[in-house]
Amino acid sequence: MSSILTNNGAMVALQTLKTINSDLSKTQSMISTGKEVASAKDNSSVWAISKVMEADVAGFNAISDSLSLGESTLAVASEAAETVTDLLTDIKAKVVAAQEENVDREKIQTDIDALVGQVKSVVGAAQFNGLNLVEGTEDVNILSSLDRASNGSVAASEITINRQDLSTNLGSYGGGAVDLSANGTVSDSTVSAGANTATITVGHDAAANYTVTVGNKSVTVEAGADADATDSAIAGAINGLGIDGVSATVVSTGQLTMASTLAFEDVEISVSASGGSSTMSVDTNTISQRAETITFSQGVKVNDGDSYRVAFNGSDYDYIAGKGETMEDVARGLKIAIDSAGLETVSTKVTQNDAGDWQLNIDNSGADVTDLALSGEDGGTASGGLFGLDSLDVTTDFGAENALGMVETLINNSVDAAAEFGSAQGRIETQSSFISNLTDALTSGIGAMVDADMEEASAKLQALQVQQQLGVQSLSIANQSPQTILSLFG
Repeated sequence: MSSILTNNGAMVALQTLKTINSDLSKTQSMISTGKEVASAKDNSSVWAISKVMEADVAGFNAISDSLSLGESTLAVASEAAETVTDLLTDIKAKVVAAQEENVDREKIQTDIDALVGQVKSVVGAAQFNGLNLVEGTEDVNILSSLDRASNGSVAASEITINRQDLSTNLGSYGGGAVDLSANGTVSDSTVSAGANTATITVGHDAAANYTVTVGNKSVTVEAGADADATDSAIAGAINGLGIDGVSATVVSTGQLTMASTLAFEDVEISVSASGGSSTMSVDTNTISQRAETITFSQGVKVNDGDSYRVAFNGSDYDYIAGKGETMEDVARGLKIAIDSAGLETVSTKVTQNDAGDWQLNIDNSGADVTDLALSGEDGGTASGGLFGLDSLDVTTDFGAENALGMVETLINNSVDAAAEFGSAQGRIETQSSFISNLTDALTSGIGAMVDADMEEASAKLQALQVQQQLGVQSLSIANQSPQTILSLFG
């Protein structure tokens, strides 16, 4: 049935043409934007995922900038630490030269002062955008990642950079509530200048031979004409061993005193007698070092600002620990504090006992050092890693000797700082490379979800254009159908 009111063919052709035009519009949009999913209406779930990932990519780009800034700051700090190490090595060479007595120590001291000034200049200038990693102890955090959990929550991750204080600051002694004095024990309150002794008892016999061993040296003496002659011969033989700081004297018939003024060295002794009814004994097999010892408990954790003080003869010598330091650092810091005072009769040495505890040994060759004590409190401001550098003085024999040990400790501090910075640089470089690769992977993933397949879109466009032309022709034919009805009325 034909109708002039309803043209079913035209309606079908029109609907088909609308569908073709809609598909053609989408295809043209894909070609012009390059995206298959350009807006939420194209595919709401894929669009939402892509937008979240695009936000993450933008965040990672900002993180990459943060890592670049941190890497540059670390590069400056690392260069400063290495330069300071080189300067301290130059200072050590000057200090070694000053050990000789026939050199102009005043001129050497002038060179050392110039190098110390240069060290301070390097430390002060080692900043990037106002941030100096070789001064102070406060940690620096560098944004390194954004971690998205399965529930959609996001947390920032950071790389913590430990500052390495290479300043010469003394720091400030704490006034906190925690008493730290129990973390160390003092062997004696008086550092005596006298010798430590052992008593040798001799039982005489005319046919006897007497052997005394001091360290790795031994001597054997035959009995003399009488007891006194024998005692004198034994004492003379011991003294003839030529051990610096060790001597023997006859106190009374049958009794000798062995004395040691060695500051930081124990003296091992053994005696024996053979022949007849002779006897020989010693009241101790070890003459202890003359120095008194402060022993620090190795198992105790040292916190930033923990302040330790050694006091004697009315003066205080302080060291304030920084972050990450140990009891070894405390012992060496107190040694530098005492050495820096220039007390010509007082010398120090840091050792470690069999239990692993660090010890500060304090010796005295002058008048007795009295009231030796250790105290400590928390809440201080840390001493600089090059604390004591200002006090290097090689103009005297004592100063030159002390300076050698001090500069060795300072070199170790600067080497440790440079190594710490180098390790942190490596970590940041690795993270920066990972973030770059991760950003590329995320960008590629987003593209896989929303980007258009341009080859497919091009082929589809040509097909739709042909379909559009055919649709127009089909609609034209359908619209001509009512014209045939006129022929019925002709």
